[in-house]
Amino acid sequence: MFDGQSLTGWTETAFAGRGEIQCREGMMVLKMGDPFTGLNWTNDFPHMNYEVALDAFRAMGSDFFCGLTVPVGDSFCSLIVGGWGGSLLGISSLNGLDASENETTKYMNFESRRWYRIRLRVTEKRIQVWVDTEKLVDVDTSDKKISLRPGDIEMSKPFGLACWQTSAFWREIKYRRVSGPEGRAK
Repeated sequence: MFDGQSLTGWTETAFAGRGEIQCREGMMVLKMGDPFTGLNWTNDFPHMNYEVALDAFRAMGSDFFCGLTVPVGDSFCSLIVGGWGGSLLGISSLNGLDASENETTKYMNFESRRWYRIRLRVTEKRIQVWVDTEKLVDVDTSDKKISLRPGDIEMSKPFGLACWQTSAFWREIKYRRVSGPEGRAK
């Protein structure tokens, strides 16, 4: 999805107050926005049974450095990494509850100026998330209403990446089709 040399296949998300976006040294470089900066994928993307992986780095700021908005069937949700002051990970939204309020909420120390490998898998009845090699989210979605948190993040549909009051670097963005969930959470 990203060749490391250009932003081919991507367009700037029209967030008001967005920061500058560049491609350099094999990375997407997003300058801090007020509040959002982001990109949307312009090519086809599956709505179910896929996995997305990317490396994400918070260069400056103290909030989410990876807001990954993806389709889930006929709906959409966002994986938030480093939100709510820098330490939250979760899915927005499940049953109307955002990443800080639902069963996917996790708090961890996301260090600035460190690369994290983020992996999200969406299948018929599950959403799973790994940071580096640790599975942090494994939620059964069969009885859940999946939606986006109301507001500007909706401009990231159908597939987009964003950061909030933070400068971020992204690289190695890939996706693949999958047939089902991977293992179960411990």
